[in-house]
Amino acid sequence: MDLPFTAEQFFDVFRHYNESVWPAQLALNVIALIMAAAAYRANARRSWRWAQAAIVLLAALWLWTGIIYFKTFFASITPAGQIFGSLFIAEAGLLLLSTWQNGSFVPATRSNTVVAALVIAYALLLYPMLGFVLGQRYPAVPTFGAPCPTVIFTFGVFCLLPVSIPRFAIAIPVLWALIGSYAAFGFRVHEDLGMIVAAITAIVVIHHATHRTRVARLAV
Repeated sequence: MDLPFTAEQFFDVFRHYNESVWPAQLALNVIALIMAAAAYRANARRSWRWAQAAIVLLAALWLWTGIIYFKTFFASITPAGQIFGSLFIAEAGLLLLSTWQNGSFVPATRSNTVVAALVIAYALLLYPMLGFVLGQRYPAVPTFGAPCPTVIFTFGVFCLLPVSIPRFAIAIPVLWALIGSYAAFGFRVHEDLGMIVAAITAIVVIHHATHRTRVARLAV
């Protein structure tokens, strides 16, 4: 499938974005660590308040990507940027909507916690490291806050949260994992292939958590 922009234009968007928002990338990474800590604390304490805090911060991250990255920068090379930006803004709204329901607590198992930690580590650490190994150089690289590492990180948080994640809040990240992974082949951003793995992992973890919730309710 031919895209309406070249690889050079694609990476130039990252260049302009990173140069313009610096040092916001550092703040976004700090917020991501706070978010992961809040999700872990929610799981350890079975705390709905901590879960809400993690989800609200996650919504803010999606809002940033939708407005700042897509609508402000990516839309300069294709009108699809406005559509993608609206999708990310919609996901932020869906995440906020999910905080209104006091969901069932299903603490993540130890194995799921490890999986979540690996996915989060991939988004924050391994993703940029792989990009460097593959020849990408800052500032023309996707940094955290750009769509793909944001989506990978989201799947990690979903795996860690001890509350049931509504299906409507999972749909857009899964959709972007399919759309965004095209860059892995079209523009050789091979680290984006991690989105597919993270999406499948999150779906499996959430499915098992939902099943455990149903079993627990039947037992009661």
